[in-house]
Amino acid sequence: QVQLVESGGGLAQPGGSLRLSCAASGFTFSSYAMSWARQAPGKGLEWVSGIYHDGSDTFYADSVKGRFTISRDNAKNTVYLQMNSLRPEDTALYYCATPRTPFFRPTEAPFDYDYWGQGTQVTVSS
Repeated sequence: QVQLVESGGGLAQPGGSLRLSCAASGFTFSSYAMSWARQAPGKGLEWVSGIYHDGSDTFYADSVKGRFTISRDNAKNTVYLQMNSLRPEDTALYYCATPRTPFFRPTEAPFDYDYWGQGTQVTVSS
């Protein structure tokens, strides 16, 4: 079955960096778009970034544009989120997600994604 396992979260200082990873299994990873989303305490789920199945295009929420970079390695069945210039408001549980439909254009709507990982916590604080 589809499994998505996030890692790389932790505590970072404002202005610092973290790199999240999401290891995928149970499906043909290279045929599916991937996205990252996050949920801050007391807030709803927010889409953060998406990438095409072949990495040919990437998409970002305005809140992270210019600071976060999504990438993927289809040989390793892994998607990454490099987070730089972190801010306290980036504190959240970060999830990776993929849709059931192959060759899907990543969207900002969490309900478009059918499979989710368990999340990895990112805390930005001095």
